[in-house]
Amino acid sequence: MSTTIAEAASAALPLTNTSLAEIAAALRRYDSFAVISHVRPDGDALGSQIAMGLALRNMGKKVRVWNEEGLLEKFSFLPGGEIVSLPPHTKEDVDVVLALDTATRQRLGTPLDSLGETRLWINIDHHASNPRYGDLVHIDPTAPATGQILFELLQSQDLPLDERIAENLFAAISTDTGSFQYPNTTARTFEIAAAILRCGIKVGRLSQQLYESYPRRRIELLRVLLDRMRFDGEGKVASFSLPLATANELGVIPEDNEGLIDHLRAIQGVIIAIFFEELADGKIRVSMRSKDERADVCAICLSFKGGGHKLAAGARVPGTLEEVEEKVIAAAVASIEAMKS
Repeated sequence: MSTTIAEAASAALPLTNTSLAEIAAALRRYDSFAVISHVRPDGDALGSQIAMGLALRNMGKKVRVWNEEGLLEKFSFLPGGEIVSLPPHTKEDVDVVLALDTATRQRLGTPLDSLGETRLWINIDHHASNPRYGDLVHIDPTAPATGQILFELLQSQDLPLDERIAENLFAAISTDTGSFQYPNTTARTFEIAAAILRCGIKVGRLSQQLYESYPRRRIELLRVLLDRMRFDGEGKVASFSLPLATANELGVIPEDNEGLIDHLRAIQGVIIAIFFEELADGKIRVSMRSKDERADVCAICLSFKGGGHKLAAGARVPGTLEEVEEKVIAAAVASIEAMKS
């Protein structure tokens, strides 16, 4: 079917998950694939894309791995990362589109414009807010990372899983669990991490590259953000903001922002942390984190046409930085107040 027909077909959303066995059968059946993920990709998005791309290539398939941002500088060390490219300017036909770690179709960004004729859409994700777009859909909100779902797929269905694939899956799982610290980390997550280590990866070297190799400009950015820090809701809501002019002055790139919100979440007494980033298109990128499921930041972000998880969510909101700050902070404070009732 064409992508236009696929979009129309997604209106009839499946009510239950497609089994991993059925997804594996589709991967074996078809020959050409486009593996795509969300804009502003994190470690789970890129690690999952690279791992799936490598597995499909090991199966002898023709694979394109596209991301609107390409391969981010901070993840350039991942083995096989060279397969990630910017989407082409002309449309390309593929049998299967494999959308990973992306809560809504729109967040796939410019790769959508590069898709010509397609026969099947596969949607694999762990965001509870995912509306289940696509033909074969497997959404597991209990999984802390899409990388964990992919490990289960590759292992249970006897698909390729070598050291390079395993290293990307470890990066995906480690980054989306806060290095195995977030509440979404389960016993199964640790069991999978152990199985990945048995594939031969060097966890010390990988963790150093993930968490101890930041460029100096990121620290300069953090210094500026902390100077703009504010507290609301009796200190339970902490936020900082990045005006576009400041970002340009510092020479930072979008990937430098990832994880900086954790400095707010780590403050004693803070329940909701918020990072506001002014974008060139007139919208404000809002990232939210919560330390209490009763303060559901996914619900807040959904009210601003975003989404995510109860403890981590985001949205892109039209308006000035000041306008969006006030509206979102007010919603966060209201969520905190509702906890008292």
